Amino acid sequence: MASGDPAPDGVVLWTRLAVDPLADDGLGGMPARPVEVLWQVAQDERFTRIVQHGSTTARPEEAHSVHVELVGLEPGREYFYRFKALNHLSRTGRTRTTPSPTALQVPLTMAFASCAQYEHGYFTAYRRLAEDEPDLVLHLGDYTYEYESGIHVAPSGNVRQVEGPTTTTLAGYRRRQAQYKTDPDLQAAHAVAPWSVIWDDHEIDNNWAGMLPDKPQPDFPARRAAAIQAYYENMPLRRSPRLYRRIGWGALATFHMLDTRQYRTDQACGDGLQLCPERLEPERTMLGAAQEEWLFDGFRGSRARWDVLGQQVFFSQYDYIPGEVDKFLLDAWDGYVADRDRVVAGLADVRNPIVLTGDVHAAWGAEVKERWDDPSSRTLATELVTTSITAGGDGSEEYAETPLWLRENPHVKYFNNRRGYTVSRFTPDELRTEFRGLDYVTRPGSPVRTKATYAVEDRVPGLHRV
Repeated sequence: MASGDPAPDGVVLWTRLAVDPLADDGLGGMPARPVEVLWQVAQDERFTRIVQHGSTTARPEEAHSVHVELVGLEPGREYFYRFKALNHLSRTGRTRTTPSPTALQVPLTMAFASCAQYEHGYFTAYRRLAEDEPDLVLHLGDYTYEYESGIHVAPSGNVRQVEGPTTTTLAGYRRRQAQYKTDPDLQAAHAVAPWSVIWDDHEIDNNWAGMLPDKPQPDFPARRAAAIQAYYENMPLRRSPRLYRRIGWGALATFHMLDTRQYRTDQACGDGLQLCPERLEPERTMLGAAQEEWLFDGFRGSRARWDVLGQQVFFSQYDYIPGEVDKFLLDAWDGYVADRDRVVAGLADVRNPIVLTGDVHAAWGAEVKERWDDPSSRTLATELVTTSITAGGDGSEEYAETPLWLRENPHVKYFNNRRGYTVSRFTPDELRTEFRGLDYVTRPGSPVRTKATYAVEDRVPGLHRV
């Protein structure tokens, strides 16, 4: 069970019925008939002050998943919710509505995370995130991974196994989503606060782009459609024809949640890490024309103190090879330079632009420059990159090459290679971010430590270590 995409008057409540979550057919061992599900929303954890209740139907054609889109709640308030079906009562979840659209002085504690490879480690980071009790959680992609066991191996080896083959069918994607949802640490993180989620590649297929797979395969459009259906069935999303959307937190912050997979052109030069003149071609797009215009409309109409892009892949320029030869990761925004330039130009007119990123399995802090080849040029925005929940195994504080990389990219101010998540606290005057890292994920129960704290001041883009 989970909640998501809060609004001033409501939120989405989600659950899925499954008596055998890992059933081969992906249907959770449920009967092939509709099942009535009761739900309650209360102002207190003991449900003595119930404010809304009702029933809905979990249908087999949607794997007995339920999405209740609540309206009529009070803004800026904490609520508790639960479900009942077939004589079973769910655990209690905590959620909240966003403040009224004009409210500026209501602070926000937001956690964001990405890249949970089930085989690479235990989901202790989700447990520690839940213990921090944020108001909102953003998941920036790679919520699940598609590989069968043993294909994607961490440097220190895999410590868990997923069930079933590589996910290519609706049954397979449903089963993989269900296995993730059985993890108690992930359950705790979903139960503590509303989430706003976006996919990256591994929810479907590594490095897919638009209607194109990373490697040739039979009928990728059908595979993509199956994965998208399973993703909706298993996430607290509103029913909508598109994934990109905005979440407002009063007048304090607006989150522009982007889809950098479904509308992009194919990766340049066959993808990978290389020197590639093709990446500069002006027609290359990460967002697609419609989403790009939607984003710029949001910038022009914003009255928020902080405008935040919730997106998947590394935004800032990053040269991986010290010296005169430049090599860039072509799956990231470095492979879509013209589109990034247009977004950066749009950010210049925003009061406090922040870019949130996942994907790269490490924590980074960077300053978005007016000109990447001139470190003294204006800083227009700040990029905060969260590390992975588990992908990559235990990790390390840094690599041997880290000092060389940072000298080659002076706009990058911070790097850490531990697993974990990131917590950002928004107020009208400041955004303060803690990069949170775990000592280990190859066994359960690691403590979490704040590896670094950075602040961004109102109207002063750029990172200041606290």
